[in-house]
Amino acid sequence: MRPVDRSNRGSALVVVAALAALLSACDPSPGAFSGAARATEGGAGSGSAEGLPAHAPARFAFGAEASDARVAMWDIDVRPDGDGLPQGSGSVQQGRDVYMVHCIACHGPTGTEGPNDRLVDNSPWDAYPTSRAIGNYWPYATTLYDYIRKAMPQLTPGVLNADQVYGVIAYILYLNEIVPEDAVMSAQTLPAVVMPMRDRFVDDDRTGGPGPVR
Repeated sequence: MRPVDRSNRGSALVVVAALAALLSACDPSPGAFSGAARATEGGAGSGSAEGLPAHAPARFAFGAEASDARVAMWDIDVRPDGDGLPQGSGSVQQGRDVYMVHCIACHGPTGTEGPNDRLVDNSPWDAYPTSRAIGNYWPYATTLYDYIRKAMPQLTPGVLNADQVYGVIAYILYLNEIVPEDAVMSAQTLPAVVMPMRDRFVDDDRTGGPGPVR
């Protein structure tokens, strides 16, 4: 007789027991899914009128309707034309102070040293960009607000208020020689900033081939 390897028997039993417990926890108690039961009453029991299994509930007893206030809390995207920008303002000097606390460790004292992405570079390019910094790559200044508010600082995103975000943007734009030192960014002034590489971004109107160009 061939010997039987029992080395993994204990692990297999644990997995089976865990699956059994999970299925038991999901097993509906009598009357818990009365809505679905009524939908299949008198039928063959293969499914509800909505196409759900016979044991599936018509409604789960958790969660709540999303209120307008909750939707607004998460709907924070900013469009290229500035739609979605909040009220507030920040100057270059205010932004410098915020940068030195929250940004310098990742982007360096002047936005060029790293160790993370380079922020400052306004050198021109022809065939392809020499870097993907703010000054020589980003098409719209408003997207800076959208990105910084959602994702920066990297370890503590969301800690900056609207004025601080506007200030940091003003400072970064100043370092890239896009706005003057006395610039103040706000929902009104930020959309008016024309980024140097805006015209390099065009609609992809190529045609032909088996499908969309990816």
